[in-house]
Amino acid sequence: MNVFESIRIAMRALAANKLRSTLTMLGIIIGVGSVIALMSIGRGAQKYVTDQFAGLGSNLLFIAPGQLSDGPPQERSNIKLLTLGDMQAIGDRANVPDVKAVSAEFNSRATVTRAKKDMQAEVHATLPTYRDVINWDVAQGSFLTQNDFDEHARVVVLGADAYTKLFEPNEYPLDQIVRVNNLPFRVIGVMVKKGGGLGGNQDEGIFVPLTTAQDRLFKQKTVSGEYQVNVIYASVVSEDRTADATDEITTLMRERRKISYLSGDDFSIISQSDVISVFGSILGALTVFLGAIAGISLLVGGIGIMNIMLVSVTERTREIGLRKAVGAKRRDVLLQFLVEAVTLSLVGGSLGIALGVSGATSITLAFQSFQAVVGFDAIATAFLFSMAVGLLFGIYPAYRASRLNPIDALRYE
Repeated sequence: MNVFESIRIAMRALAANKLRSTLTMLGIIIGVGSVIALMSIGRGAQKYVTDQFAGLGSNLLFIAPGQLSDGPPQERSNIKLLTLGDMQAIGDRANVPDVKAVSAEFNSRATVTRAKKDMQAEVHATLPTYRDVINWDVAQGSFLTQNDFDEHARVVVLGADAYTKLFEPNEYPLDQIVRVNNLPFRVIGVMVKKGGGLGGNQDEGIFVPLTTAQDRLFKQKTVSGEYQVNVIYASVVSEDRTADATDEITTLMRERRKISYLSGDDFSIISQSDVISVFGSILGALTVFLGAIAGISLLVGGIGIMNIMLVSVTERTREIGLRKAVGAKRRDVLLQFLVEAVTLSLVGGSLGIALGVSGATSITLAFQSFQAVVGFDAIATAFLFSMAVGLLFGIYPAYRASRLNPIDALRYE
């Protein structure tokens, strides 16, 4: 018996029990669909994180207080914050020749209200240079100016979602008044929609001059009256100078913070590639983990195939005896039942691929800022694995069928 004849007989046998065949394939369909959908979502998350940081440019350094990489996390009260003076020193080309631009910000939460609408927003107390260093444009109006900073002006720039929550659709926001922690601020701009970030949805934030925030909202100054910041952004002259810029900033900051030679740094300098690498590794491991969990349902589907094939062998015992009586060899019977098992897996795998791709596409359509990445390797892996499951779990029933004695099989009732 050739393979094509075995496939024809297998399809006829499966068609004779449509409901049973469909229920048997259900585990394979769900398994393959889950593997493809979850791996696509995981890869989409990796791409999303990479794109978020790539949008900032490829040569940005983040300087933050405390050590973020080694040892147990430090108590917030023990962390010595950075200052506006630190930012200005880093921005001085005489101190750090490989840095072309700097900015800084102090972040805190505040209640923002307008009329009867209110929201909890992340307040970015920052400088006029922030927009250019972070590479974030304004959709309406303008960003903070040096005059706003110098005069401690009570002006605010809204994130795209903050504008949506505080204003009616298509309502003109410029020169309108919103209250931040019950203090009135005049709206001078609305940012372009950017999407999520490390700290959550960036579009729900608002931007105010650092001087205004420190004097009127949060009052976070040093005893000497210096303005404190949570993070300093340094834009390097070129990507290949990132390591040199990091060394220069490290030397400068150790001098400014009077850190002794043998003591460790009490600040961290992180490059975009570091952040992308860490998040890529985490999300890559998570993607594999999700795929492995989904693969368990493929094994469950394989057990279902074995169960049904054993039932099929029992039901068709007389047929097997008759085939052997007219000259079919053991390998012919073995091949016939193996083909049936693999056919179940392949049909189920094909339907599972359609289900997985549809699921990934639905996720992409539901969340416009997120795109699930359907990879050919994920499809091929899931499909080949489903075929292997059918082959593996079909061996025992096929072997059992091939070992039947034709005389005993013909007598079977």
